[in-house]
Amino acid sequence: MFIDSHAHLADPAFAADCDAVIERARAAGAEHLVCIGESLAAASRARALATRYPGFVHWTAGVHPHDAAGFDSARDAPLLREQLAAGAVAIGECGLDAHYDHAPRAAQLGAFAAQLELARACGKPVVAHTREAEDDTRRLVAEAGSAGVRGVLHCFTGSLSLALSALDAGWFISFSGIVTFRKWEGDDVIRAIPDNRLLAESDAPYLAPVPHRGRRNEPAWVAFTVARLAVVRDVEPARLGDLVAENARQFFGLASGR
Repeated sequence: MFIDSHAHLADPAFAADCDAVIERARAAGAEHLVCIGESLAAASRARALATRYPGFVHWTAGVHPHDAAGFDSARDAPLLREQLAAGAVAIGECGLDAHYDHAPRAAQLGAFAAQLELARACGKPVVAHTREAEDDTRRLVAEAGSAGVRGVLHCFTGSLSLALSALDAGWFISFSGIVTFRKWEGDDVIRAIPDNRLLAESDAPYLAPVPHRGRRNEPAWVAFTVARLAVVRDVEPARLGDLVAENARQFFGLASGR
């Protein structure tokens, strides 16, 4: 068993066969799937998908840093609140991305801070993206943690220092299929995460793990990521799967699917 804590099932890449993808995930041992709404439009599609698969697919709602230039707190915060009131399990995907810089840095910082504040006000966790923005991420996560906001740095590829600072703030760390890639060099980070703060994800349709690298990713293949994490942490894959499933249940407030 495992829980895919981050999948973009509302992405157009799954338009033709989403139901089959979901059933393959269930057959592979998925207990729950968390469908990420990285925009208001994606959140609405994710919500519809969760309605079709109640108790198995869950959804989040947020504004990705790539779209931060269009974020208007006065307009968008009430729409995000409505998604949360309707059952969205987290705010996000939001955060910072200085690699692509599709939005100005100031806009990204403002949108991320506003969504962290919304999470605090609503008592919901945050799914955060960070890439090449460690100093600002560290600062905002520390401030959010001090205010009682729980979150996860998803698809983590950052430094051990950033991971430890997030852990100090009470946050979680999630790993994707990147950990199976030949060029992955973060095993020290994998080992440093406490048992109760570790999550696993697909980030589908992106970042398919070995042996499927280069193909459209899907949640069923989280099993390969779990297996790799288990090797690095020197535990049985079944134990690691149980661990990330329990952590995801706690983080997102999900019922046991067993």
